Amino acid sequence: MDHIPEIQIRLATIEDATFIALLGRVTFTEAFGHLFRDHGDLQEYYNKTFSVQKIRKSLQKEQNVYWLALADGLPVGYAKLKLQSATPFLDRERVCQLQKIYVLKDFLSLKIGLALQTRLLDKAKSASYDHIWLSVYKENERAVRFYLKNGFKEIGEHKFSIGREHFDFMSMAKKL
Repeated sequence: MDHIPEIQIRLATIEDATFIALLGRVTFTEAFGHLFRDHGDLQEYYNKTFSVQKIRKSLQKEQNVYWLALADGLPVGYAKLKLQSATPFLDRERVCQLQKIYVLKDFLSLKIGLALQTRLLDKAKSASYDHIWLSVYKENERAVRFYLKNGFKEIGEHKFSIGREHFDFMSMAKKL
């Protein structure tokens, strides 16, 4: 019988910045690396988005809440909630954003993404937010299905560029 790892999800601290930066790079590569023709564009994005210094600063901002998922003590995923984050697609005051849920590919079957999302939604509700929104790459069918299954609905579309690559994204929202 295969070993089922013990899963722990906890609030992330400044000391977790290195884990989150590394998880961000690896999970982004697993999900989107194949879409980049120029490895330099990808590397530049990592240096801007997933540097330890940037993650440390982000962890220190009051409006950002991070969770770290561990499997048998190994960091395997993380989530980020941004409090008070408006979107042009929702005309509401109490809106927050599910900014990231990333889990290493080898651990997706353990439903860690769902556990992270549950923690994130619980926090948003307890902080009295009315709605939560997110942005997802339209071609990421697994993620789109996940969010639809969990009550999110499409509210708009937008484009996003990384280097020479251009992507079509969908904004989704859910009433809390």
